[in-house]
Amino acid sequence: MAVRNPQPAPTGAFHVSSRSEYGMRLMVELAKHFGSGPLSLHSVARSEDLPEAYLEQLAASLRGAGLVKGKRGAGGGYVLARQPSEIRAGDIIRALDGPIAPQICNAEGEPVSDCARQPFCDTHVVWQRLRDSMVAALDGITLQSLIRHEGAR
Repeated sequence: MAVRNPQPAPTGAFHVSSRSEYGMRLMVELAKHFGSGPLSLHSVARSEDLPEAYLEQLAASLRGAGLVKGKRGAGGGYVLARQPSEIRAGDIIRALDGPIAPQICNAEGEPVSDCARQPFCDTHVVWQRLRDSMVAALDGITLQSLIRHEGAR
């Protein structure tokens, strides 16, 4: 008799939050218009099919992290605070979701939570290596490379 696996099919433990996904899309749009003056969130919401109210929240976080600058009034909107070649995907994710961490026990910098198992945890190295790979990948992608990639499509 065959043994049935009672576990559901894996759905993927790691996912990118909507904050990071939408924030990345916002930042790529700003990078595409870099040097052309402020871009309104209304325009980004329309072109990217995103909720404008949510973009306002994301823009506030990105402004607080020094990644964008805002201009109020007629002709206002947002611009990148630095060159697209100087802003990395990792910067955006950290600004919106905090330290990169596949597990809470090994976030970048200080761990978010002390894990009582860490001194004898046989799997801790897995999460450390995964974190290091994620950080390297995200910090190796600039907004400039993303808009260059889009132009090639």
